Amino acid sequence: MSERYWGKDPVIACADETVGQWVSLLPLNGLSPWWMILLSLALFRLFDIFKPLGIRSMERLPGGYGMMADDILSGIYSVVVLIAIRLLFHV
Repeated sequence: MSERYWGKDPVIACADETVGQWVSLLPLNGLSPWWMILLSLALFRLFDIFKPLGIRSMERLPGGYGMMADDILSGIYSVVVLIAIRLLFHV
């Protein structure tokens, strides 16, 4: 619906970024070290900016789905990296 008024992937609508960052925080809890929180957000931004591993192709989904899907997938990739770090380093 917002595309009609503000165009494709409008800057004013940042719900996609918010959801992607929330997804990246999923593997963390109240006992997680502060640097894991920063790392989760940094990883999300890294994946969101460079869009590797099929993230860019998600943007081609129609309407607002593509706008949301690329950020959700960036968050999911962040989760995978964070879980790997937790398993490897017992954090």
